[in-house]
Amino acid sequence: MARIRTIKPEAFHSESPAEVSLSAERTFFGLLTQADDHGRFRDQPAVIAGLLWSLRPGHGPMGVEDDLAQLHAAELICRYQGANGKQYLHIVTFGQHQKVNRPSGSRHPGCPHHDHGVPREPSPMTHAPVTEPSTPARGGLTEAEASSKYAGQRRFSEPSSRTQGDLTEPSVRTHDPDLGSRNRDLGSTPLGGASAPAPQTVSTKDLIGEYTAACSHRPPASVLGQLGSEVKKLLDEGIEPDHVRAGLDRHRAKGLHPRTLPSLVHEAMNAATSAPGTVHRSWTNPADVAAAYGGDR
Repeated sequence: MARIRTIKPEAFHSESPAEVSLSAERTFFGLLTQADDHGRFRDQPAVIAGLLWSLRPGHGPMGVEDDLAQLHAAELICRYQGANGKQYLHIVTFGQHQKVNRPSGSRHPGCPHHDHGVPREPSPMTHAPVTEPSTPARGGLTEAEASSKYAGQRRFSEPSSRTQGDLTEPSVRTHDPDLGSRNRDLGSTPLGGASAPAPQTVSTKDLIGEYTAACSHRPPASVLGQLGSEVKKLLDEGIEPDHVRAGLDRHRAKGLHPRTLPSLVHEAMNAATSAPGTVHRSWTNPADVAAAYGGDR
């Protein structure tokens, strides 16, 4: 059931929503009204299209899927799979920008990346960032002073503490998109840290960058966004980057749908190869039957 939510004035001149298309931004604001009191919702493009785009039949499930891919790449939402095998999403900065006095219990599982501290590799950005004047963030930190590890993605580290009685809850916010000042600070433990696994040598961003550079013309943003999601799944599964790269080469040559990438990677990994020097020749009927078979047949 939809809820009354708050959209701050700063949202319309913030960098993070400006990195996605207008339809993706509209879908993002619509998700604020549909998510539960913890910012979670089922990742079902067809259902979301019916809830948010029912009077816009031209923007259906495929369009919403493209919107969600862009929002995930911009780290405005995080798409994940629950233990029950179903797909979910949650709004990354929901707790900062929505104040819920009496939050109800959530029927959706928590995000493994943000609620349980499993590091998430950043997805490739599908839209060029829009430059805008730096605005002071909480604690006097400006966007120009914040470090940026990936192009178009700003990472802020805002140490803060909240005292309740005798308890003090330290919190460090990481990789939160800039969406204005916060209503409240829920407190969370830093993601990653000394116990986090070592990063992969080749990242999703690297592979998508190589793919784009090898194209004669830059592919559409929706294609890059969906390819980025497929590449991330393959790398998370443990597929070697060289195999993923070979699959991307075949995808670029054939111009297929991004969701065919796993099949192309499988083809590149397990395609049968001929012995060196072997030339395949099609069978044909012999011109001289007697010479071929030793007599008339």
